[in-house]
Amino acid sequence: MRWFAMPKVTVSLVLAALAACLLVGINEAGYKRSVAAMHDMAKAQRARTDLGTLLKIMLDAETGQRGYLLTGNTDYLAPYDSAVNAVHRTLEQLRAGYAENPDDLLEFDKLAKDVAGKISAMAVTVRLREQGKEDGWKAVLLTDVGKEQMDAIRSQFDKLIERSARKVEINQAQILQALQLSRIGIALVALTGLLAFYMYLRQSNALQLSGQREQESLKRERDQLERQVRERTENLAALATHLQQVREEERGHLARELHDELGSLLTAAKLDVARLKSRQGNASADTAQRLQHLNDTLNSGIALSRRIVEDLRPSSLAHLGLAAALEILAQEFGERARVDVSTELDPVELADSAQLTIYRLVQESLTNIGKYANARKVAVRLQNFDGYINVDVTDDGQGFDATRTPRSSHGLSGMKHRVEATGGRLTVTSRAGEGSCISAFIPKDSGKKA
Repeated sequence: MRWFAMPKVTVSLVLAALAACLLVGINEAGYKRSVAAMHDMAKAQRARTDLGTLLKIMLDAETGQRGYLLTGNTDYLAPYDSAVNAVHRTLEQLRAGYAENPDDLLEFDKLAKDVAGKISAMAVTVRLREQGKEDGWKAVLLTDVGKEQMDAIRSQFDKLIERSARKVEINQAQILQALQLSRIGIALVALTGLLAFYMYLRQSNALQLSGQREQESLKRERDQLERQVRERTENLAALATHLQQVREEERGHLARELHDELGSLLTAAKLDVARLKSRQGNASADTAQRLQHLNDTLNSGIALSRRIVEDLRPSSLAHLGLAAALEILAQEFGERARVDVSTELDPVELADSAQLTIYRLVQESLTNIGKYANARKVAVRLQNFDGYINVDVTDDGQGFDATRTPRSSHGLSGMKHRVEATGGRLTVTSRAGEGSCISAFIPKDSGKKA
């Protein structure tokens, strides 16, 4: 099959190349002829325009001359002189336009001679009027010389206009011929192109079918990969949610263990120290000092145990509600980090899981502010809207480029995943030197119990 395919493809390419060359040649020839014809038409049109201008100027000059002769008012001489000067300029333009055509130049010389004669005759009458020779200029004016001169000018004008019109007709015919030639050439080239295209289609049909089969195979592989990626993403999201739940459960279990077991041990030890202190009435100062130190150490241990338990599983969240728990969290952070923390907390009713999500979001945000922001003021706001809850944590710290969050920032990623797992949306707004704002919208029906 290849032995027959290659010559046919070569013939198709040769035909296509010949068709392209033929079309380019025809178009180029037609273009050159059309450009030349249009150039001649433009020159003829300019000549007609200049001739019309010349005739108008002659009429203006004659009008100014007659007005001066009849009235003696020198105001008529200004348009007369202007018209005479314009006549000379127009004649020079016409002469330059007719310079390439000897026949037209010959006719123009006749016109220029008649115009010069008319200008001279008008100049004579004007000069006689200026000299006060009334009989002289009246005699010239009353003769038919001026009319004959204008008739001669109009006759030459009509001849030149007619020659220009004939040139325009000839150029139009040339443009029409060029268009006809281009039309025929395009038709021939189209037929040749169709033939080459038909031969190409026959040869490319097998390649097209093969390409379609390959595309279908690639599409099946792509769909399979997309399905695997989607399933893997869903599995990872479910795994991350499960790990968070397990983590919170482990925190709760550890908090209960610390509260019950370690709290009981520390409390019992403190009671024993209190009994010892009550029975050592005559004890030495060193013994009393050591018992007091032991009591202070136990108090510090109990406080540390309570703080760890609160960090693991805040009891204020279960006993006092979300707003009170956030108020306590904000106050403790402000005292610990020496930051001015303001709160605006609306009372809300949410499921335990959604309340814990909001609490962890604020806790993580305050932790990040304490580590990185160098802020002086922090604002925590909890707003209760119809259908959803909005929580904002804003600081006036150094900020960061939120569009270039490094991959190692697992805190923000964890907050985003936790909020999205509840059906909410988390946004991070920050610019270098302008502080930061962590904002989350969580639906009220998130995590509702049946």
